Amino acid sequence: MTLQQLHYMIVISETGSLNKAAEVLYVAQPSLTSAIRELENELGIAIFHRSNKGVTLTNDGTEFITGARHIYSQYQTLLDKYGTEGTLKKKFGVSTQHYSFAVQTFVEMVKQFNASEYEFAIRETKTREVIEDVSTQKSEIGILYLNDFNRATITKLLKVNQLVFNKLIDCEAYVYIWKGHPLAKNKKISFEELEDYPCLAFEQGDGSSFYFAEEILGTNEYPQTIKTNDRATMLNLMRGLNGYTLCSGIISEELNGSDYIAVPFDADENNENSTMEIGYIVKKNIILSKVAEIYIKEIKECLSKYTKKISR
Repeated sequence: MTLQQLHYMIVISETGSLNKAAEVLYVAQPSLTSAIRELENELGIAIFHRSNKGVTLTNDGTEFITGARHIYSQYQTLLDKYGTEGTLKKKFGVSTQHYSFAVQTFVEMVKQFNASEYEFAIRETKTREVIEDVSTQKSEIGILYLNDFNRATITKLLKVNQLVFNKLIDCEAYVYIWKGHPLAKNKKISFEELEDYPCLAFEQGDGSSFYFAEEILGTNEYPQTIKTNDRATMLNLMRGLNGYTLCSGIISEELNGSDYIAVPFDADENNENSTMEIGYIVKKNIILSKVAEIYIKEIKECLSKYTKKISR
């Protein structure tokens, strides 16, 4: 097994097509087919399913690619640091649940560096993928939350992947709506008052455990639920359908605009408030890069301003 073979397999899995992979790698398609066959024979597994529609990973292939990404990422990290090519860019990535403050902080962090010397990436994605990205070192930092409901499951998954959770802030539940919503002028909003409006939730993928839900109070039964996979669509649904979501209350007007507000959730006996413990995850025993340290510093300052604002 060679690093070149690993690189080939990773690109094929990402493009889902031998033709597209060949174009990206500047390699003839027969060479890629031969590389797949040789590696599968060496490992004794089938990495890809082939069909007229392209190639997809087998179960063994999915597990193999996860390990391959980790190994190849380490190789690239060493090459970036010690290689002789002066044009190689340093890399820094963040994977996060859908938090506008995480993106806003990323923006402020990037401004402090010469972008031509770095390859920056921020990925708003599913909870499981946040964990996987940091585990495979696709991203150096992940942002997610724990609460009494999901803590045991998420903590176990972090431990298995040798990841460490570092607390940033505790938040109570807020109802996130647009300013034109019928309930926008309420000082607090109860679960009963929300019954006539659709609850908006971020999709976590087919068969994903509800322990991975990004929305607090995820065990409640909602009369109407609409799922989406990106923040822009969720904001549009808030306006178009008077939808709402339950969130941390930490919102960024710089990114989302001033047309959206967070109203405190009014808890009752059947729908108690639940504290969100938002934090960042990193690989265990890793030495953080300079960029990662600055990103964490910026995010702490951002959350500190939010804490001061709500305490007034």
